[in-house]
Amino acid sequence: MRIAIHGKRFIEKTEPVIQQIFDALLQNKAEVILSEEFAAHVKKSGINLMRHKTYDSARGTPSVDTIFSIGGDGTLLETVTHVGKKGTPILGINTGKLGFLATVSKENIGSAIEKIFKKDYKLDKRTLLNLHSKEKIFSNRTFALNDFTILKRDTSSMIVVHLFLNNEFLNSYWADGLIVSTPTGSTGYSLSCGGPIVLAHSNNFVITPVSGHNLSVRPLVVPDDNELSFKIEGRKRKVLISLDSRYETVDMDIQLKITKADFTISLIRIEGIQFFDTLRQKLNWGYDVRN
Repeated sequence: MRIAIHGKRFIEKTEPVIQQIFDALLQNKAEVILSEEFAAHVKKSGINLMRHKTYDSARGTPSVDTIFSIGGDGTLLETVTHVGKKGTPILGINTGKLGFLATVSKENIGSAIEKIFKKDYKLDKRTLLNLHSKEKIFSNRTFALNDFTILKRDTSSMIVVHLFLNNEFLNSYWADGLIVSTPTGSTGYSLSCGGPIVLAHSNNFVITPVSGHNLSVRPLVVPDDNELSFKIEGRKRKVLISLDSRYETVDMDIQLKITKADFTISLIRIEGIQFFDTLRQKLNWGYDVRN
């Protein structure tokens, strides 16, 4: 089995976890291909690095059976950009706190890898959004699993984002910015700004203002077969736009459009790890803080 691995810089106490992963792959005689960034971090550590190849993340992953994302949800979002339209299944191994996307805990790594080699898992296909523009932005990786945002650039005054739904005017948002999230991204930045949690396969976009000036303007859920476009105004000539954790500075008069992407991402789901369990643990649902 050919397995790619991507991760970010890690702390010393994480080294035994990564060593456990390498040992399990070696035991199962896997062919391992590390991202160049992750390989550089591993070589600086005390980890006994198994025989491996590397890949250039700018060119995307090579042909592999699966890819391991080692870190947290942010690392997994970065891994998604490596995979793109290839559809390679992604296993999110969480080396920190509980994640919504990277759901395999440090305690369950051994059993999870065993199930990977037995093909004892399910694929959870997640929709993405796609950003369209005449400008060359985001190195042509114009898709996102979580969200697209428009944000004021600095501590300047708020911006105005005029939103159009299928070219029909919907609303003007006087705010620090505007988030358009997928159902997957509804538990991310959108949630922290008061947006609703939307179940992963609900085929919607969530539109959430960031620090809206008009308190009567609330988050809105629309079907993801709609096309969203924007007109931006403000005192400054530049704004920030983002796709997941990737940011670029652009002129306010840039033409931007959001649609549902024409491909999906496959997340590996191991039996026993349920989304609702993660919600309850991550958000402390059902816990009485007084006790």
